[in-house]
Amino acid sequence: MAHIIVVGNEKGGAGKSTVSMHVATALSRMGHKVGTLDLDLRQKTLGRYVENRKKFLEKEGLTLPTPTYHDLPEVDPATLKDGENIFDHRLSVAVAGLEPDNDFILIDCPGSHTRLSQVAHSLADTLITPLNDSFIDFDLLAHIDGDAETITGPSVYSQMVWNARQLRAQAGFEPIDWIVVRNRMGAQNMVNKQKMEAAIEKLSRRIGFRTAPGFNERVIFRELFPRGLTLLDLRDIGVKGLNISNVAARQELRELIKSLNLPGVNVDF
Repeated sequence: MAHIIVVGNEKGGAGKSTVSMHVATALSRMGHKVGTLDLDLRQKTLGRYVENRKKFLEKEGLTLPTPTYHDLPEVDPATLKDGENIFDHRLSVAVAGLEPDNDFILIDCPGSHTRLSQVAHSLADTLITPLNDSFIDFDLLAHIDGDAETITGPSVYSQMVWNARQLRAQAGFEPIDWIVVRNRMGAQNMVNKQKMEAAIEKLSRRIGFRTAPGFNERVIFRELFPRGLTLLDLRDIGVKGLNISNVAARQELRELIKSLNLPGVNVDF
């Protein structure tokens, strides 16, 4: 069975598609077969990222390891069973089609609550939740009082993950390995950074997730998307003598992949 990685939260701008593309491409470069799905049916940022990559490689005459991208299949409503949701069916058909030929299936969820996102979370073997390092984004996971120290209760997204865990337990599946990835951890405002770290550590013990370092804010990520490239591709396209920022970003990716602790993955870049 393919290992299913879901990248999700319910807030835009946290770097889900950047994380998704870098994780999927890193696994592809390590020799794993990776199929991807984008459940943001309007924007399809991950789908566009992969398409940009194909176009750029074709234009430049390059061949680089690349995850495959698949749209959700269309379904004739007349074929649905009584009470069956069409979105559930489309997602289950897509996953079933990818499982035989892939080691990993990566599903990028939209930055909002949708039926597809809810179902995808229940399928996750590994759940990655990118989170900007601010209490605005922390509110996605839990409510906190004015001193930024006392957690008053879980938020709607955490409750959705809890429900997904319950569904998996009822079906006899392994528990979700939930990793909250802290993105954009700047060197400035150390007091806020320390309070965030303490709050996340406290919450991780309370609702059961691991934490992992993500990506700092870097211009390079904005430059990579139009060409469909990742940090690991720069040398292959002729970029020599990577600057300090790019080297640091590559190391961040390496640490992230290691932190995920995915089955059969030996980080070798």
